[in-house]
Amino acid sequence: MEPGIANQSLILSYTEFTLLGFPGISRWRPLLAIPFFSMYLVILSGNSLIICLIYTEKTFHSPMYLLISVLFAINMSVSTAILPKFLLDLLFHLNQVSLTGCLLQMFIIYFMSVCESSVMVLMSLDRYVAICRPLHYHNIMTKSFLVSLTVIVITRGFILVCPFVIFPSMIQFCKSNIILHFACEHLALLSLACGDTTKVEKAGLIIRILVPVLDGILLLISYTTILYTAMKTATGKSRYKALNTCGTHFLGAMMVYMCALASSSVWNMETAVSIDLKHLFTALYIIIPAVLNPFIYGLCVSKIRKNIVKYWRKKDKLFSSWDGRHSKPHTKSDAE
Repeated sequence: MEPGIANQSLILSYTEFTLLGFPGISRWRPLLAIPFFSMYLVILSGNSLIICLIYTEKTFHSPMYLLISVLFAINMSVSTAILPKFLLDLLFHLNQVSLTGCLLQMFIIYFMSVCESSVMVLMSLDRYVAICRPLHYHNIMTKSFLVSLTVIVITRGFILVCPFVIFPSMIQFCKSNIILHFACEHLALLSLACGDTTKVEKAGLIIRILVPVLDGILLLISYTTILYTAMKTATGKSRYKALNTCGTHFLGAMMVYMCALASSSVWNMETAVSIDLKHLFTALYIIIPAVLNPFIYGLCVSKIRKNIVKYWRKKDKLFSSWDGRHSKPHTKSDAE
């Protein structure tokens, strides 16, 4: 018998839910719209700027920069799946969501998170081949190989995430229709189920921890090998460039994995941590990497940084020339 469907006498099963994030500070909840809206603007502007830069500049049409643009697109997708709905709740109390909408949001969050982790592993693979097998780079990192890796990433995401969505769609809800979270989170939704879902919750938690741990181990192996090779063979500017690029990727990846592990660990603490603090850690896990990634890659990857500076200089020259053309007639008339 399936967990959560054991008590067949309880026929009540909600199809509409109310999202309630940060319930402990209900009086001050509207003020949360200020930081969350500000961070959402930074996410949209910063990530989209670098994506457009990579798309328009032909020199960026290489696997490394394409993977960076995919990573930024994932950041924007996860944030857009959560923050607009949460902001409507904070400002206008529009916090109702259907079961279908809740499951869809849950799928997007977890699927994109798994894909994000996989993309960072692919970025480490790209740097490994570029530094440790430079003569074979173009033979290995071909378009067909990248397509195959993309299929693997998507398949892996579906296999790991579908159970998160399928099981909640089959159970009955009878405890309440209030989800104590600002998003449709797996554990928060299962807490409303009729029967015992402990085994399913633990299985989901194991998957949430194993993905960053296993991918983190692969990253450590890859970047340790890269560091050893760079220190052994590269010299001068080549060594600095290799270490700087790989250090940037490693910093971005570790930030995501540490936030994910911190969020999962906090949610596993039943009574020691308040619900508001759990929500805060989830928000940090989702938002902080998306906010900081454009700064990390934009400032630390020299090629991206130089092109951003070049773009802003062109923009300043355009505005200065436009102002000059419009100020000349006034100067002439004043002289007369």
